[in-house]
Amino acid sequence: MNQKKINRIRRGKRTRLNIRASGKASLIVNKTPRHMYAQIINGQDGRVLATVSTLQSSVAEGLKYTGNIEAAAKVGRLIGEKAKSLGIETIAFDRSGFRYHGRVKALAEAARETGLEF
Repeated sequence: MNQKKINRIRRGKRTRLNIRASGKASLIVNKTPRHMYAQIINGQDGRVLATVSTLQSSVAEGLKYTGNIEAAAKVGRLIGEKAKSLGIETIAFDRSGFRYHGRVKALAEAARETGLEF
């Protein structure tokens, strides 16, 4: 494993420890060069409550490419809507050690636009 990935994993572990201590539901983001993934995890028992990714045909429909900011924003809007339908208003944002920049930032801002509070 290269040093860049080791540093990202280390940052992610530190963030997850703080989120777990808070007991809030969390919005977990993961990205690959081609796709974006977002999950809402229950803070008490760790169950997955909702998930959205660019692998789903309903999300990828109408997108030219699934690994760009436009696709990340669409994932953020959809995960925000699912959270609202579950009655979740406040959430902890777990970016899995990724820098708050580009696609991760676009996903977070789109989720905030739907009314989620981080």
